[in-house]
Amino acid sequence: MNLRISRSLGLVAVLYFTANFSAQTTTVNDTVPKENKIEEVVMIGYGSQKKSNVTGAISSVKAKDIENVPAGRPEQVLQGRAAGVTVISNSGQPGSKATIRVRGITSFGAGSNDPLWVVDGIVVDNIGWLNQSDIEGMEILKDGASAAIYGVSAAKGVVLITTKKGVKGRLNVSYNGFLGVGSASKKLDLLNAAQYATIINEANVNDGRNPVFANPSGYGQGTDWQKEIFNSAQRTSHEFSISGGNDKSTYYSSFGYYDQEGIVMRDISYYKRLNARLNSNHKIFDFLTVGQTFAYTHTKSQGINENGEFGGPLSSAINMDPLTPVVVTDPAMLATNPYNNPDIMGSLVRDENGNPYGISSRVNKEMSNPIAFKKTQMGRYKWSDDMVANVFAELKFNKNFTFKSSMNGKLSYWGEQAFTPKYYLGPANKTDFNNLFRQTDKKFEWSTENTLTYQNKFGEHNLNVLLGQGYYEYNISSGQNTTYKNLPTNNWEDASFNFEIPQTDRLTNAWDGKETHKTSYFARVVYDYNNKYLFTGTIRRDGSSKFARDYHWGNFPAMSLGWNLSNESFWPENKVVNSFKLRGGYGILGNDAIDDFQFANFLSPGSNYTFGDNIIHIGYAPSTLENPELRWEKTSQINIAADIKLFRNFDLSVDVYRKKSTDILRRIELPGYLGLVKDPWRNIGDMNNDGIEVTLGYKKSWGDFGFSANGNFSYLKNEITRLEGDKLYVPFASFQSMGAVSRLQVGSSYGAFYGFQNLGVFQNQAEVNAYKDGSGNLIQPNAKPGDFKRLDANGDGKIDENDYVNLGNSVPKYTFGLTLNMNYKNFDVMIFAQGQAGNKIFQGLRRLDIQDANYQTTILDRWTGEGTSNMVARVTQDDPNQNYTRMSNYYLQKGDYLRLKLVQVGYTLPVEVAKTIGANKIRFYVTGENLVTFTKYTGYDPEIAGNDTFGVDRAYYPQARTFLFGANVQF
Repeated sequence: MNLRISRSLGLVAVLYFTANFSAQTTTVNDTVPKENKIEEVVMIGYGSQKKSNVTGAISSVKAKDIENVPAGRPEQVLQGRAAGVTVISNSGQPGSKATIRVRGITSFGAGSNDPLWVVDGIVVDNIGWLNQSDIEGMEILKDGASAAIYGVSAAKGVVLITTKKGVKGRLNVSYNGFLGVGSASKKLDLLNAAQYATIINEANVNDGRNPVFANPSGYGQGTDWQKEIFNSAQRTSHEFSISGGNDKSTYYSSFGYYDQEGIVMRDISYYKRLNARLNSNHKIFDFLTVGQTFAYTHTKSQGINENGEFGGPLSSAINMDPLTPVVVTDPAMLATNPYNNPDIMGSLVRDENGNPYGISSRVNKEMSNPIAFKKTQMGRYKWSDDMVANVFAELKFNKNFTFKSSMNGKLSYWGEQAFTPKYYLGPANKTDFNNLFRQTDKKFEWSTENTLTYQNKFGEHNLNVLLGQGYYEYNISSGQNTTYKNLPTNNWEDASFNFEIPQTDRLTNAWDGKETHKTSYFARVVYDYNNKYLFTGTIRRDGSSKFARDYHWGNFPAMSLGWNLSNESFWPENKVVNSFKLRGGYGILGNDAIDDFQFANFLSPGSNYTFGDNIIHIGYAPSTLENPELRWEKTSQINIAADIKLFRNFDLSVDVYRKKSTDILRRIELPGYLGLVKDPWRNIGDMNNDGIEVTLGYKKSWGDFGFSANGNFSYLKNEITRLEGDKLYVPFASFQSMGAVSRLQVGSSYGAFYGFQNLGVFQNQAEVNAYKDGSGNLIQPNAKPGDFKRLDANGDGKIDENDYVNLGNSVPKYTFGLTLNMNYKNFDVMIFAQGQAGNKIFQGLRRLDIQDANYQTTILDRWTGEGTSNMVARVTQDDPNQNYTRMSNYYLQKGDYLRLKLVQVGYTLPVEVAKTIGANKIRFYVTGENLVTFTKYTGYDPEIAGNDTFGVDRAYYPQARTFLFGANVQF
């Protein structure tokens, strides 16, 4: 089938096709559905357990929950589907990962706060290489008791992923594919040329200078830079799998291809991925099973600055003045500098007709014409090859014992290539020579684990005992790069390392990684009596080479209890509360995600010196200060919960927890005169996360109509309780010349925003003169009418950084999600919404150090005279009162939002119609993705993260709005 889609229409049409083929004839009995009343089982790490007997806090996401969700990366499907799990997209750029936080922020220095990813028993650092269609299910181990089996690696939560396996029976062949196009759902309201000229004139007049533009209204609309950079973007996927088996062997293999363009300059914003997987199990003897999993992924991508104020198409489009044309064709302008400057004419970037792209005379530094910038980025790309494998042997003996030995490994190659032409985009954005750069890296990590399990049932007693041992090698890595300068071509398509150039124009560099290792011993006991009284106890002992000898080892114990009250004889039969389980647990987890060997003091080269003969000698000096007391960061967590089934159709779970991190690891800043290359690591702080999680599900059918709803809600309170040396705060996220806009401060939330509290705008000189301290001195002596009036928080009679107050949280307090499924006869509907609340967003879209940078239209509500505004200060470039150049609540907006993430309507053809073409099922559907977002935030997108910095919008790459049409076919 050929499908042509015009990008200019802005519509999104996606063809999604699924086919299952049987390679052998089946009997009627093969197609008759059978009701299997098998209780749901969840993975708990190194084993599984009946959900009704689980005592920890575990959220499950199954294949059926995500099979129709079109996500670029597999972790994104967790968004809104698990209470206590915050998922925020880092950007809408293709291939961009999501920020995942399980029950808040655990650390603020030692590695990221991402959870531990375990795929088929293999610990991996990310799952971007994983094909979503290969996922059978995900379990999120959220509390200390359930995650303790993974010890030092589990403090930030654990996500267990199981991939699909073959099932004995007929051969199944499936193909899935879609084609789609997306577009931006929102653009900023920026000043047009006439408005811009008016504001710049006014700012100059307010600073005592003459107006710059004689007739502002004559400039009209000018250049719409956002229109120039946003485009429609295609997305394509093809997936093919084969599975099957018999009584002895089963297998599952798959192949996938994914290709997505970005909605911002698709030529330099894209992501491509190739996947291949083979899983198999083989029963050699009745007592011996062997198996393996293998996955290979190749990616190729290019991206723009997805949330940064220092250059890039998005930031430039926001800040560029609308007076500058995209392309210069006016002879009068071509006769002016820089277009007629012989020194740079050869470096001007030109369009296909030879016309130079416009260069702003008012907005420069890293800002540039984004269309010209794109030309300088062509041919750049990053790539990776990831191979993840596992082999195991499982031996059963003496009826109750199972011994399993596995070997796991991940081999990764990655790199990038970039050609930078000779170009001139502005006085501070130019290169005088071209260069071709290539870098390649590789890393190998492996582990081996052995477990012995004893399982037995005697009378009403059920017992499962696990003993395990593991050894892990990390960061066996190396890399190198090469740069060739002054190539005899300025075209990326012709650039090559085959050119013969002088040795002086060839630069090379190479390095080796520092290998580390970890040894672990672990044990777990799971016991229940008659499915009433439940107990799980875990202990893990980890040894890491990252700490000194006295602190190599860490012990991480946990225990949880459960009571199925509804299984008691005294529990009355009733139609209201059908089942009731209480559970609670406590566990201690660890974190060692710091740089290698930071307890020691190594010498680093570069401290060269002369001695006697005036000859430079190679010198070495300590790189940092040693810390033999450096030790594990620990996180303890207590969880109390109840699982209730109501009216036979409602499932309710409520969890209350406290997570406390102690001895948090972080680098500390020391004075520069010490001459250290790196700041040393210390155990510097403590932090609490208190929360409540509620999950409610409902499912019922009335004749031909079926309905189900699954919702979750989470509340989180985060508080830093201690910093080293009784320090009050540590500066955190910074923004341009403002410095830090958020802090790690005792008594406040992680990354809370701090700045001046504006009390309004001075309307006249009398109000300025009346704002005095107790001694009659002016509190803001540099202020004029139209400037912000600021709170003197400490009462010292002056406004400075000591008056900064807590202006709000960057981390959301509330997260929620809701999924509705309805079906009537052959029609079905799915609606999925998610959101967050209780956080602020710092909107830092304008470059403060570029006086003539463009503004959003909110500046039109500025103060222009008494009574005109009490919210927006007067415009000024010199800014003597620091209205716009210092952090204040002016820059903060509410980050609350509710997003209609997915709406899908499907229709399944009658079976008789499907069988006319030999199919068992044919289903058509239409889907809308990111249809509407309810928010008061005025930026591109209120869903803003960025690894461990939340809520700072520096020019966020927005997520696309998408519409889909598709079909599911099964043979």
